Amino acid sequence: MNDNQLSYDLIESTDEKRAALTYLSEAFAEAQLDGLDGDCVAHAALFTAFRELVYAYGEEAVARFAETLPERLRGGGFSTGPRH
Repeated sequence: MNDNQLSYDLIESTDEKRAALTYLSEAFAEAQLDGLDGDCVAHAALFTAFRELVYAYGEEAVARFAETLPERLRGGGFSTGPRH
C-alpha cells in the first residue's frame, strides 16, 4: 500500500471510523473517571495507534505519514475548539 492510500485511509470519513472514534472517546472518558491523566491515556493511545498502523502499512509509510503531522497540527487539523 502506498503513502497516498495510508493518508486517504486515515482521513476518510466512514460510519465505521466514526464509530471507532466514539469508542475511543468513551474509553478516554472512562479512563479519566478511573483517575488516569488524560495525557497518559493519550500517549498510550498514540503508541497503540502507531503500532497498529505500522503493522498495517509498514514503518516507512507510517514514518512518511507522521512527517505530515506538524503541518496538520499547526493548521488545526486535530482541533475541535477555538484555535490559539
